[in-house]
Amino acid sequence: MTWISKSTTAIGALLLVHACYSAQEHAALQAIKMTTTELPADISIEVLVATLVLSLGLVLSTATLRPVKWHVWAGTMEREGRHAFAQDTTDEKDTVTNPFGMLETRPSFVDIRRHKADFAKWVKPNPQ
Repeated sequence: MTWISKSTTAIGALLLVHACYSAQEHAALQAIKMTTTELPADISIEVLVATLVLSLGLVLSTATLRPVKWHVWAGTMEREGRHAFAQDTTDEKDTVTNPFGMLETRPSFVDIRRHKADFAKWVKPNPQ
């Protein structure tokens, strides 16, 4: 996160905490007076502004998105190699040099009938 996104997130969080405290204080004062009034407009506006500023700070701190199309991602991986997307990932298995390696090394389907026949042969004693 850059300092801009960190400071924007901190300011948004501080505004949201202040708005929540103001709303709680307003509710406590209304409980003492035994009356019910609506929340003042300035507190509602502060909540909305704080939410927007906090959301902006969180959006600014996100990493660059990867391409959605598989052929764009595969082309980037083949041209630039393993380090093309390494800065925004924490999983080492997620960045491989061959984008189709996962398809080439996956296990094939299990033949249940063959396993059942093998098990039946193993369970039956062999008459010799």
